[in-house]
Amino acid sequence: QVQLVESGGGLVQAGGSLRLSCAASGSIVGINSVAWYRQPPGQQRQLVASITGGGSTMYADSVKGRFTISRDNAKNTVYLQMNSLKPEDTAVYSCNAEVVAKLAPYSSAYWGQGTQVTVSS
Repeated sequence: QVQLVESGGGLVQAGGSLRLSCAASGSIVGINSVAWYRQPPGQQRQLVASITGGGSTMYADSVKGRFTISRDNAKNTVYLQMNSLKPEDTAVYSCNAEVVAKLAPYSSAYWGQGTQVTVSS
């Protein structure tokens, strides 16, 4: 059984910072790529950033230069550092990870429950 738990969301003023965490637990052999998504109110889910098992990263144009994704493989955790936050960053942020579980022949995708980020103007 594998679980992903996000944390670090909250209410912050425009220009502020938050760091989100996505922690994987359970019978894990390894974690391949991990991505952060967000779903603003009334909108579709958007890809924010991703990181491969080797550490290569990609970012949506809207967050380039402000957000940084990183991973700590020893802790099975991926972080999203969000700086210079804007009201339009308000959304539920969720992580999605390709996890290789023990006794599993291949990786499977798992989702966390999401964490709310609200940026006030």
